[in-house]
Order: sequence, then structure tokens, then C-alpha cells
Amino acid sequence: MTIGTLDKKNVKLGFIGLGLMGRRLTQRLHSSGWNIQAWNRSSEPARAASRMGIPTAPSIVRLVAESDIVLSCLANDAAVESVYCDSAGVLSAAKPGTVLLEMSTISPQLSHLLHREALTQGTQMLDLAISGSTPAVEAGTITLLAGGSHETFEQCTPIFESIARQWFFMGGPTSGIRMKLVLNLLLGIGMQAIAEAVSLGDHLQLDKATFLDVLAKTTVIPPALVGKLQKIKTGDYSPQFPLRLMSKDMSLIMETARAAGADLPAASVAQRVLGSSVSTSGDLDLSAITPQVVALGGQQPSLKEAS
Repeated sequence: MTIGTLDKKNVKLGFIGLGLMGRRLTQRLHSSGWNIQAWNRSSEPARAASRMGIPTAPSIVRLVAESDIVLSCLANDAAVESVYCDSAGVLSAAKPGTVLLEMSTISPQLSHLLHREALTQGTQMLDLAISGSTPAVEAGTITLLAGGSHETFEQCTPIFESIARQWFFMGGPTSGIRMKLVLNLLLGIGMQAIAEAVSLGDHLQLDKATFLDVLAKTTVIPPALVGKLQKIKTGDYSPQFPLRLMSKDMSLIMETARAAGADLPAASVAQRVLGSSVSTSGDLDLSAITPQVVALGGQQPSLKEAS
């Protein structure tokens, strides 16, 4: 491909990973008219994609060999390292000039390794982190945070326009994922703060429905967390951003902070609460920490009459 000529008519996309986020991203690209095929480790998500008219490749090697641009959105470091670095992985099959858009939330260390290996093979990589959960993907309102080559970033703008509301070039390799960790630090601590606020409201014997409705209308709740108040109100913790992934991200944040010499005491508390909830609520939405935080507060004491 020549820089500046990227469009839907002359580019073949390959998408790896059809989980909560990847499935929706693939659907948006397909419905936007891109020539896209997908691959997923387990078969049922791939069959579901096929039923929607999205072609699926029989292997990573086949997908990469037939794609000009490869996107991936996977669960964790282990999955990304396997998909990219195994003997039949992305880097084994990528031809010079292939563009790799790695969208998973992974460690900066692994991202650095992937950038280095991609460079040695003549491919172009962006760490292209996503800010936004499943409703934002469906609406096309996610934010993208990129690290790598600015020229490649500009080249891929037509793809960004199909899936995102805004996109930012953060700098060189791993800059995008490092910015994502900063944002998810705020998300994790913010959810912990809301859970504690609900616990306090319960102990102060405020009407829960009214209390949550009022909170949602104030400026102290960031837009990314407003929807969590409705989940708490209804007790519907179906996953938009699974708690297990938020816990994984908080662990990445703490490991990265320690390596950089940053002290994050509030994040440490949020990490412990999330980690302790994974075994029982890991597949639920991250807002499912709220019942646990409330329960840890003990029984509600009776309020004394004001004198």
C-alpha cells in the first residue's frame, strides 16, 4: 500500500479476536463497507460472525497472508503473545508492508516487544488502545489512543472514522497503551469510589433509587460511569466491561507504576477489591463490586434522631 491511498476499495482487513469488544468492532467495520475477514481461537464466535456475513479464516497464517491490515483485540498478555509470537502466529506470516493495529490492553513491555519484532520484519505496528466499553463500540463513539509511526496513524484514519468518535496520536511505540493505563486507573478508582458512595448512602438510610438518580445528574460522576449507576439501581450486572478484565488492567497498572517508581495508594485499594471479586463476579460488569463493598460495610446502624 502507498501512504494516502487507504480506502475501502483497495484494502483487505483481517480481525483477530471476537470477544465482547472484537465482535462489535468487526461488525462495525463490516457494516461500514470494509472488506474484512475474521479469526477467533474458539469456534462459536467465528460461526456467529459467518452467520452475519463476515468471512472467517481457517488460521491466523491464512488471515494475515490475505490481509493488508491486521487488527487484534484480545484478553491479556498471554493471548496476545501467543497470537503474535507463536510459530504459526501473526509475525510468522506478516509480509513486509503489512500494517498491524494491536488494540488489546496489555503491558507496555509486551507492546515494546511486538513493536520491535514488527520492525525487524518490515511491518508497521500501532498500539491502538481503546477507551470505551461495549455500548460505545456499538455506537461508534470509542476513543482510540495510538503509539507508533505518525505516518501509519494518518494512513489508518479511514478505519478510525468507521469505529471511533475521536483518535489521538500519543507518540512513539507503546505510548497508546501507556495512556490507556492512565485512563483505566481513573476508571478503576472511580468505580471503587461509587461503590463506597453507595455503601455510605445505604448506611445513611437514603432511598437508594432516589439517591442513584440524583448522583447521575451531578457533575461529580464522569460520563464513563453514569451508566453504572443504572446497573446498580436495577441489579443488572450484565457485562459491558467485565470485572475480570478491569482487575487484570489494575494489576497491569500497579506493575507498570512500580516499574516507573509511582506510588498509587488509592489504586492499590481498588486492585484488592477487584481481585477479591473475580472468583464470584469476574464475568459480570465491573460495577458488580458494589454489592461486595456494601456488604463489607456491615449492618446499617439506626440513625439517631437529630436533637
